[in-house]
Amino acid sequence: MDFNANADYAIAARGVRKTYGGSGNAPAKEALKGIDVFVKRGTIFGLLGPNGAGKSTFINILAGLVRKSAGEVSVWGFDIDRNPRQARASLGVVPQEINMEVFFTPFEGMEIQAGLYGVPKSQRRSMEILKALGLEDKADAYVRHLSGGMKRRLLVAKAMVHSPPVLILDEPTAGVDIELRKQLWEYVLKLHEQGVTIVLTTHYLEEAQELCKEIAIINHGEVVACEPTEKLISSLDRKTLMVTPDQEIAAAPDLGPLSVDLKADGSLAINYKPSQTKVAEILERLNGAGVSVKDISTVEADLEDVFLELTYHNNR
Repeated sequence: MDFNANADYAIAARGVRKTYGGSGNAPAKEALKGIDVFVKRGTIFGLLGPNGAGKSTFINILAGLVRKSAGEVSVWGFDIDRNPRQARASLGVVPQEINMEVFFTPFEGMEIQAGLYGVPKSQRRSMEILKALGLEDKADAYVRHLSGGMKRRLLVAKAMVHSPPVLILDEPTAGVDIELRKQLWEYVLKLHEQGVTIVLTTHYLEEAQELCKEIAIINHGEVVACEPTEKLISSLDRKTLMVTPDQEIAAAPDLGPLSVDLKADGSLAINYKPSQTKVAEILERLNGAGVSVKDISTVEADLEDVFLELTYHNNR
């Protein structure tokens, strides 16, 4: 396919590498090792990974803040090398770090940002966006007087002043309380309903599992997984059988190759691989160990289990 002409992708990155030169006696560091990331238009896409995995480097390449060492990248069909201004104009980035002009009011900061993007005054939506993010009553307050959560919401507002078709949220709910987080996600979902493509990085994996239609996991500068969320979670061959014994037991029974954990409430957590072990076999082993079963339930794997399997466990 023509790399830049494909209309299906909001972001297309192929073979992207970034090597930072070493200083002094330190060797060069390869932050990205030829990654491929394709984000479909109109989706909510999760970009996950441990600290230092390369997520921020990739985002900074998209935003034009870091020059890639190799590879091809387009944003909304615009090559970031051949059409940098159009590519950047197609992107709104909410950075992880809170860095803004503290001597301006939120409204003034929004207007300045809109002016930098060349948005005519008649088309500016500064107050509308501030209201949507619950900042209407702070529009004329100095930014330095805002709380950390309010400043983070203001970053989202400023990223949307030029109505970009792609919005990147880099840890948007860090330090934001539950009520404000709910308000933020309501606005983001409304943007998504309007056709905005959302790229989310977060350490709150339950948020990513609930919101993202597709997830890429980066580890040590490589994409170790990129799948629709449900398919990614189902790929982990692991479940936990929770067993409530009919009578109290003093120690976890020996079930051969199965891992058994005796919980404080007296229940047993039995980890198993569905491809290798059936529930009926576990029940037979329990019966053989003299454990009478009162009740059972199955705990499915979640995104956190997959994340740990692909990052932490594979690093040991």
